[in-house]
Amino acid sequence: MSIEQSLLARSNRACELCTSSESLSVYEVPPAENHADKCIMVCSTCAAQLNGEAEIDANHWRCLNDSMWSTTPAVQIVAWRMLKKLSSEGWPQDLLDMMYLDEDMQKWAEVGMVDTSNEPTLDCNGVALQTGDTVTLVKDLNVKGANFTAKRGTPVRGISLSSNPEHIEGKVNGQRIVIISAYTKKS
Repeated sequence: MSIEQSLLARSNRACELCTSSESLSVYEVPPAENHADKCIMVCSTCAAQLNGEAEIDANHWRCLNDSMWSTTPAVQIVAWRMLKKLSSEGWPQDLLDMMYLDEDMQKWAEVGMVDTSNEPTLDCNGVALQTGDTVTLVKDLNVKGANFTAKRGTPVRGISLSSNPEHIEGKVNGQRIVIISAYTKKS
């Protein structure tokens, strides 16, 4: 039996993350091994977002509320990684707090996640920022594409770090934006 056939049988011909039955394909969970235990069946929407081919839609990933309880370790790993990426949204952090991975699965889940330990993200005073911190803007910022200005003194709660140590992400006026960390001060 091929990996695809094995996964189709295991998943009942549905995406193992969102249960869609449209355009299914095999997703190898990094670090990739060509084995059914290290792969999951995903729809085209999930695959595009997992592979970085499409922008991550936080509302689509609300399906993780159910799939994180899967008995398949590879599904749990992908659910944990996506919840971790979305943790600044609020609701994913609540799900992460409920989720349990044993030590080996936790190590597997952390493989490939953004490692900011080499180059810390610093605010305007040189203070290291962490995911979940609250910062205050120290400069008025014109937000391109959203047609508003984020005013100096605006608090940005529950920031998330990016792969670039000079940028953070956070919500201002209900919009998720990228902010240059040098224009912020840790609260």
